[in-house]
Amino acid sequence: MAGVGGAALAVTGTTGASVAGAPPPARRKPYRKREFRGMWLATVANRDWPSRAGLSAERQREELLGHLDTAVERRLNTVVLQVRPTADALWPSPYEPWAQYLTGTQGRDPGWDPLGTAVDEAHARGLELHAWFNPYRVANHTDPGRLVAGHPARLHPEWVLPYGGKLYYNPGLPEVRSFVQDAMLDALRRYDIDAVHWDDYFYPYPVAGQVFADDEAYARYGGDFPDKASWRRNNTDLLVSEMSARIKEIKKHTAFGISPFGVWRNIATDPEGSDSRAGVQTYDDLYADTRKWIREGWIDHVIPQLYWNIGLPAADYAKLLPWWDAVVRDTGVGLYVGEALYKAGDPAQPAAWQDPRELSRHLELARAYPSVGGHCFFSAKEVAADPIGAMTTVVADHYPTGARPPK
Repeated sequence: MAGVGGAALAVTGTTGASVAGAPPPARRKPYRKREFRGMWLATVANRDWPSRAGLSAERQREELLGHLDTAVERRLNTVVLQVRPTADALWPSPYEPWAQYLTGTQGRDPGWDPLGTAVDEAHARGLELHAWFNPYRVANHTDPGRLVAGHPARLHPEWVLPYGGKLYYNPGLPEVRSFVQDAMLDALRRYDIDAVHWDDYFYPYPVAGQVFADDEAYARYGGDFPDKASWRRNNTDLLVSEMSARIKEIKKHTAFGISPFGVWRNIATDPEGSDSRAGVQTYDDLYADTRKWIREGWIDHVIPQLYWNIGLPAADYAKLLPWWDAVVRDTGVGLYVGEALYKAGDPAQPAAWQDPRELSRHLELARAYPSVGGHCFFSAKEVAADPIGAMTTVVADHYPTGARPPK
């Protein structure tokens, strides 16, 4: 999906930018007193934090607080912290080992409680803390012997499948779905987190020439389904619906949000799909019927990853935005848009991303759509470093004051 599309962009300034598809200034909404202004804080492979494995507890804490302070400085109100990146934990979990991204050694106690500290310090700054979990990814390699002794994936090798150079729990096994829910809900029971957050990884993204070898589980559990794809989608539906019910049983006020890949289905595949030609469709490739979860009310908010520029032919931000707006309308499910801040200034990206105003245009365009209740930026490292000033432009144009998160 490389290249820049032909969407017309007429720019007349910063806060006064005129964007194709947006209403004229007289019809624009005033800035909201409540809107979602979030950033993802990724820990997998030390993407954002800690800056490297093996830092002292004191240095890890300093870096974490630095990210929270940056969120405040940028007039954000929510931090989405990755606390279970690879079937491990950033809190003292009885289910899974300490994450290796803290000390460099999986299972080694870092000497402090990162999630507990993050919740307390975020709340002290007026920020919401959303705990981000990855349900099924076990490791970014395929050698179970590299996992710490006592890891659930070593105790239950029948739960695990290698695929695409990684290890995954098999979503088709009821005992796996139950276990991963238990592991994630432990954090909810221990801490006053404001939301449980999942990203876009359910069944793994397709890898050419490789097979996700779940035939045995399908033979055992898939008899009532017309094909394996339907069975896989049902497995994901069960994970989402069961988790939704269990969250509300434990803490009714805690939200459940999911951030899917930005294309449910292309219109060529399904007339109800988006006007896109994306190479991945969540319904067909990840076995994640994201639209159904909204319609069923299983989630409280959705943060589709609309990680493309306005005008990109295969996946145009300006065409995907109204599709998602229509999907959530009158459902009671919040819609916050995932924004690819990491692409701004990246020389490998299309020309649109070399313009520091591209992201600001996204927010300007979104103001025309009543269901859009805010945005979330990937990710914290770029929120801080802001190499070409794209985040600074967003703040100047759209965040003139602070705002409280949506109710």
